[in-house]
Amino acid sequence: MSERFRLHRGMEGKIREINEKLEEISETGSDEKVMIFTDNPVLMELGAQINRLLTDRQKIKADFRREQLSSKKMLSNISHDIKTPLTVILGYLEIMRLEHADDEMLRKTEEKAKQLIGMINEFFTLAKLEAGDMDLELSRMDVCETCRESILDFYELLSQADFQVEITLPGQAVYVKGSREAFDRILSNLISNVIRYGAAGKYLGVSLRMDSQWVYVDVTDKGKGIGKPFSEHVFDRLFTMEDSRSRSVQGNGLGLTIAKNLALQMGGDLTLESIPHEKTVFTLRLKKMEF
Repeated sequence: MSERFRLHRGMEGKIREINEKLEEISETGSDEKVMIFTDNPVLMELGAQINRLLTDRQKIKADFRREQLSSKKMLSNISHDIKTPLTVILGYLEIMRLEHADDEMLRKTEEKAKQLIGMINEFFTLAKLEAGDMDLELSRMDVCETCRESILDFYELLSQADFQVEITLPGQAVYVKGSREAFDRILSNLISNVIRYGAAGKYLGVSLRMDSQWVYVDVTDKGKGIGKPFSEHVFDRLFTMEDSRSRSVQGNGLGLTIAKNLALQMGGDLTLESIPHEKTVFTLRLKKMEF
């Protein structure tokens, strides 16, 4: 074997090692550098240039994360600053309405102010979640009991809308690691969405299943469903379906984003499967805890 051939084979092996390491760094997003053990000046220079590029890439990523966090904190602060004067305005409107109970314009103004402060509260909650300023207190929670209580809150509304309600929960307690407040908010949002968007199916199903590690709460409706182009974006901020522009089903596009963030904060997840005009299932997954 000639010396030239051995050098060629050696260089080819080193380049393969570099390629494999770059692929690993790309897939894992790690901050590692490429280490090349060689006396070949060309390969040494190639390694140095690659590591300069990796350093620049890491700096760009760090700057982006810092800017992103700064923007989220700014949004949280702005939401808070807007919320404060709106609360005062709403207080004055309520006093004025009590003094002039028959004033329809005052009543409508107060109604719109309440709607606006509700939206600001949603923005504020999401901004705090995304900025990492909301610490959920996680504890051992009986998910069956919490489900039943949440559904009871909607009993009158579901009855008035003539919904068939099917609840499939174990008779015994099932414990998860979670926050009662966050769980209530997620489930309330999902049931509200069934009433708002799945009303055509007149059906609400809430069921629980589990495996060795996780507990799954499925919230099902049989309404018009969510088509593939939309289902990929339902958890995006400010995303609303076309029919949500209708006054009767109006939403602000933040409820599911907040629900998803709360699920992630609890160490779980919130996912969607939908077959239009057949069934739509939102699944909340939470970490199972033993008795």
